[in-house]
Amino acid sequence: MPTLRLALCQVDPTVGDIAGNADLVRAWTRKAADAGAQLALFPELMLTGYPVEDLVFRRSFVAASRAALHRLAADLAADGLGDLPVLVGYLDADGPPQVSADAEPGRGARNAAALLHGGAVVATYFKHHLPNYGVFDEDRYFVSGDALTVVRIGGVDVALTICEDLWQAGGPFAVARHAGVGLVLNINGSPYELNKDDIRLPLVRRRAAEAGAAIAYVNMVGGQDELVYDGDSMIVDATGTLLARAPQFVEHLLVHDVDLPPAKEPLDGEARADEMRIVRAKVSDILPPAPLGEVAVGGIIEPVADEAEVWQALVVGLRDYVNKNRFPSVVLGLSGGIDSAVVAALAVDALGPDRVVGVSLPSQHSSEHSRADAEELAKRTGLDFRIEPIQPMVDTFLANMSLSGVAVENLQARVRGVILMALSNQEGHLVLTTGNKSELAVGYSTLYGDSVGGYNPVKDVWKTLIWRLAKWRNADAERRGETPPIPESSIGKPPSAELSPGQLDSDSLPEYDVLDPILIGYVDGDLGREGLVASGHDPAIVDRVLRMVDTAEYKRRQSAPGTKISIKAFGRDRRLPITNRWREDG
Repeated sequence: MPTLRLALCQVDPTVGDIAGNADLVRAWTRKAADAGAQLALFPELMLTGYPVEDLVFRRSFVAASRAALHRLAADLAADGLGDLPVLVGYLDADGPPQVSADAEPGRGARNAAALLHGGAVVATYFKHHLPNYGVFDEDRYFVSGDALTVVRIGGVDVALTICEDLWQAGGPFAVARHAGVGLVLNINGSPYELNKDDIRLPLVRRRAAEAGAAIAYVNMVGGQDELVYDGDSMIVDATGTLLARAPQFVEHLLVHDVDLPPAKEPLDGEARADEMRIVRAKVSDILPPAPLGEVAVGGIIEPVADEAEVWQALVVGLRDYVNKNRFPSVVLGLSGGIDSAVVAALAVDALGPDRVVGVSLPSQHSSEHSRADAEELAKRTGLDFRIEPIQPMVDTFLANMSLSGVAVENLQARVRGVILMALSNQEGHLVLTTGNKSELAVGYSTLYGDSVGGYNPVKDVWKTLIWRLAKWRNADAERRGETPPIPESSIGKPPSAELSPGQLDSDSLPEYDVLDPILIGYVDGDLGREGLVASGHDPAIVDRVLRMVDTAEYKRRQSAPGTKISIKAFGRDRRLPITNRWREDG
């Protein structure tokens, strides 16, 4: 029985950085070769980054991707790595973009994979199943492939597939069984959401049973705008037994020896199986020899607790957004409350304290304990702490305008926003906003005030989860013998915007342990009023909450991007009209 030493290269590409991504492939292929690999895999659309969105429609971008692929094949050979087969995702096209006037049926942009060997592209595969739900718009961009590519590598027949091909029954994996392959390679750009790692392994096992073959699943890591990728690459055998699994949220080389059945079918050109053709190709039977000695065992990383997983996702999403967009540092308002405390701790974990500026912006309504909590967090984390009192500026406005009530509250929030943006303009920081998902859902924020900012790390985090994350982060610090970053009083005190005397969030909103379950059902679960009431929620509170959610769409449309961690984040996941008279209460 042949044995292939597989190297799953779980790496962090950047959208549009074709040259940089190609360099990543070269560097990690060298690591794979040094580990004795005989086949190396890289993620979906590795050369271009993923998702490329409307860059697909630029023929210059497609041409650059294709040229880079052939240049990469030659560079790998020049690096002395030409004997190692390398599977890499790239953007291809066999016709004009589907949106152009000269579009051709069945032709266009392709989400593609290429096998590189001996300085050349020896096989290609076009993604068959194109996702068109949630954050995915692949029917807008790509044309579906109709052929399964099977490559004979080291005496084993290996099928090539891409991401969504794994998530749907039938298609490539059913055809792979018909083709008699021993191994299916699946390259991915699969975004993170909470507990998705619990779904992946059973899914990979089902596809292994469907194909009757082992599966090597490699996923990218890193952040791309709202999306964050968690890696979680793995290998299972044909029985569904987990052989190796990579950690989440870090670049990683997963190397493992896999025993595979020898190829049985004759190596002919094309065959037909159900909806797809089978196209066969061959790589030389002479592969780089695996080193003598111990068998390569990739190990199995066990999943971590939910709070640890979410924290890592938020840290990686923020770090990559800041670094890939070349911001030197970030600035945020430190109120002493739980939301800004969590965002500050995330920023310090992501970037280090020397790249984080926290600004206390007290008004006449800011309590002494809130000011003290903000200063205490700064001491614990070591971030650059500043104090900019807003009351003189607010008083100047009020001396020239007749305002009262909510208008005065909003004025204070907007003055704070002006100060943060001024610091951003003056010193180059990216402004982080700190509104959680519960507040965004019900519109509990001031447009151009506390909502101001270029990125929101907790945009997709419910308020009740904010508290859980804060407690977990402090407990994690204590376990490691470090100072907990978040003051206990920030966690324990009732939440308040402190824009008027004695103000509490509960003056305007239901308690968060009542509010969040309703919002989760309505926003994430698409439950209507009847479904929410049937779930046990008070009808009057449901009606009140749904009205707030529905009328706040215009605010959410203008909110900063933020890391997606749930099944349905505000933004591309949930697209509703602003002008909309439909109400669940009729």
